[in-house]
Amino acid sequence: MNTFYKNLSMWLVIGLTMILLFNLFNKPQSNTHALTYSEFITNVDNKSINRVTISGDTITGSLQDGTPFKTVYPVSDRELIPILRQAGVDITVKEVQKDSVFMTIFVSWFPMLLLIAVWIFFMRQMQGGGKGGALSFGKNRAKLTEQSDNKVTFADVAGIDEAKEELEEIIDFLKDPGKFTALGGRIPTGVLLAGSPGTGKTLLAKAIAGEADVPFFSISGSDFVEMFVGVGASRVRDMFAQGKKNAPCIIFIDEIDAVGRHRGAGLGGGHDEREQTLNQLLVEMDGFETNDGVIIVAATNRPDVLDPALLRPGRFDRQVVVPVPDVRGRKKILEIYARKTKMSAEVDLDVLARGTPGFSGADLENLVNEAALMAARTGAKEIDLELLEKAKDKIMMGAERRSMIINDKEKKVTAYHEAGHALIAWLLEDTDPLHKVTIIPRGRALGLTMQLPTDDKYTHSKTFLHNTICILYGGRIAEQIIFNEITTGAGNDIERASGMARKMVCEWGMSDDLGPLTYGKKEEQIFLGKEIGQTRDFSEETARKIDQAVRKIIDNAVETVTRLLEENRDILTRMAEELLEKETIVLEDIEALIEELRPGKYTFKKKKPPVTEEKKEPATEPESSQEDRSAHSEPEEEETGPEQEFMQTPDRENETPDEKQDPDERQ
Repeated sequence: MNTFYKNLSMWLVIGLTMILLFNLFNKPQSNTHALTYSEFITNVDNKSINRVTISGDTITGSLQDGTPFKTVYPVSDRELIPILRQAGVDITVKEVQKDSVFMTIFVSWFPMLLLIAVWIFFMRQMQGGGKGGALSFGKNRAKLTEQSDNKVTFADVAGIDEAKEELEEIIDFLKDPGKFTALGGRIPTGVLLAGSPGTGKTLLAKAIAGEADVPFFSISGSDFVEMFVGVGASRVRDMFAQGKKNAPCIIFIDEIDAVGRHRGAGLGGGHDEREQTLNQLLVEMDGFETNDGVIIVAATNRPDVLDPALLRPGRFDRQVVVPVPDVRGRKKILEIYARKTKMSAEVDLDVLARGTPGFSGADLENLVNEAALMAARTGAKEIDLELLEKAKDKIMMGAERRSMIINDKEKKVTAYHEAGHALIAWLLEDTDPLHKVTIIPRGRALGLTMQLPTDDKYTHSKTFLHNTICILYGGRIAEQIIFNEITTGAGNDIERASGMARKMVCEWGMSDDLGPLTYGKKEEQIFLGKEIGQTRDFSEETARKIDQAVRKIIDNAVETVTRLLEENRDILTRMAEELLEKETIVLEDIEALIEELRPGKYTFKKKKPPVTEEKKEPATEPESSQEDRSAHSEPEEEETGPEQEFMQTPDRENETPDEKQDPDERQ
């Protein structure tokens, strides 16, 4: 309302000013004829004037033809009145109205006063009284969260119990500091929430605001940095000044990497505005002056790029990792969203949690939301497991493109390609279980083979990696066996398999010829946000051996795949025919046709185990196979990184040499 009244007052002032200026400087122009005094006397003698009005030294009137006139006469001329009376002119005398001294001064000084008023008005608007003005550069932009505006509490956060415990302790400290300081402890200065996007860092901050009975300020890291020198540092000072006035309080800085990146990065050096802002933040958090009662909670998904001085104890005393939830955490998150939506009581959340490995909290929320939208479109009264499965397929594999026209030959090649991936995935041990195969175009892919792990993976064995490469080559070898021809559809398969084989040799020490050594030094380019660059630190002879070792891994995989597909060619053909007929088949369909063709030969062991109660945080995201023709997730470089998110690696397209998409490609 204050803003409304300010704007109303501003427009009233502008309107009145325009009216006054119009009245002063835009008087209507009259057609009064100006006469010289001699012409006036001549007209009087000729009896052309019947009536005049005398006001001071001005005479006005009208001629016989009705034309108004005006003239000025010398007041000292005492013969004028007798001449007018002799000519029979009707004389009217008006007293001269003199302007007041105030009006005279106002009119003469009005332009200057108006200029001063406009200048004051715009300066106040630019400074904004401390908020939002164009010149309020150094003012704090943190928003104070009111308790009535925030309904999120710790009850709305699940799957990250350890992080909740850390932050609940901060809330307890603020509510009863004596309980902790009795033994000489001090209140933590800062808490850094680090984790992959969508894991719930900002949600945790909202929960803190909902639980804490203290002022809660929130601001983004990008709000500090401006193009003007010293603005960010000034805002940091003002933010902590406001925090001290409201202590004890919590200040939440989202995406702190925008201002807290490693110093010395880039070309600005110590004079860079961002670095000045960071320096001021370091001083305010732990400098000569103390900020007791002001706790900084910051969030980032790039803790590796933060300046070491910002991460030391005394500034960010605690670094809380917010990981991707495990299967138990996913179930708890789904239970929260099940209470918020009309979900059928028959939905088994254990099954849904097992079928969503690597999903973050945001992914699970999106899953339930997509299912709710599908239910609304179909007119369903509640969300059932079938809708949730469709929503999961849409998220993981993309939306179906049934309107896409594919000729019969292309569709047949795609079916054998996907059948090759699926058959190798089923035959080999130590792989993620096969889940679904489809030749319905989804997203930019013409076909997909999907694998889902049965539990959260922490490391990957050499056998698992070798089998994954075999699965990637299953589609290409199947095309070659059946059609004696190869297509561009396996382009992404080959690229990913080659990259995985090279990592096995150069990074993971899985080559018998080269031994457990790392080849190729990683360089962290600070000025590029610590992006990884590769430096060659080995000889030409070693490079030749690396190429030979990579080629050996690929050749062994191709040989294994060729042998398995030749031995089970009838299964491959039958599986492709099923795909052409049904377009989508699941694990149960595949096992049924294998049992029909090979009765008693295979033992079906790849069943999904029940949800384990083991309480461990996943160190790496589970494999999820999703790609054009097949989806097989490649292990990440850091197998034990708890902050790694669920990765989808669909082989979406394969470009021809002229960089135009080949209409015959399967991915």
